[in-house]
Amino acid sequence: MRFLRLMLAATALLAFTATSHAAEPGYTTLAQPVRTDSGKKVEVIEFFMYTCPHCNVLDPMLSEWVKKQGDKISFRRLHFPAGGDKDPLAHAYITLEAMGQVEQFHTKFFNAIHVQRDRIYRSDEQVTDFLVKNGIDKAKYQQFFNSFAVQTKLKRLPATIGSYKIESAPTIVVDGRYVTSPSLAGAPGMPELQAGKQTLAVLDQLVAKAAAEKK
Repeated sequence: MRFLRLMLAATALLAFTATSHAAEPGYTTLAQPVRTDSGKKVEVIEFFMYTCPHCNVLDPMLSEWVKKQGDKISFRRLHFPAGGDKDPLAHAYITLEAMGQVEQFHTKFFNAIHVQRDRIYRSDEQVTDFLVKNGIDKAKYQQFFNSFAVQTKLKRLPATIGSYKIESAPTIVVDGRYVTSPSLAGAPGMPELQAGKQTLAVLDQLVAKAAAEKK
């Protein structure tokens, strides 16, 4: 967790250093694939952080890409718990996910942190105040926030992320095997928007590849 705290402070896009072997340009393959439960759909997981500026740049493009995929994929996000099981943003994300209200607040988090420059991420109270100001039912939110299911998922989050050997954000895993990111899909010195587009192109290839392998 010390590494993740340093990553949060630096908000730098780190190179992928997991134990995996190089495959086609733009992605790597996990040495030990993680089992998926997405049925015939291709599972796509984004590992991200609201405080990560690179995640902020990629998010609008990735969200549009996800919409275009329709029923071909099963998409979800995992928020890095930079502060361990006490991380306010990771806790908030899991709570909103349990409430089925992630999408109502997802873009608002990025906007508040990267556009408005609000430091709403320092404590659970700050995050809760932000959500209440943006329309969340405080009593219902706190009920889910303190629930056994949410608390358990938060405590297991580091282990879940560890199973994918992911150490940087944003990183995207397709079908529990194929790993890509702007740092893998792009090139040194490439503008972030272009690297993001390259990432989506690689994702198209990986989803098609994984879908074919499921047949």
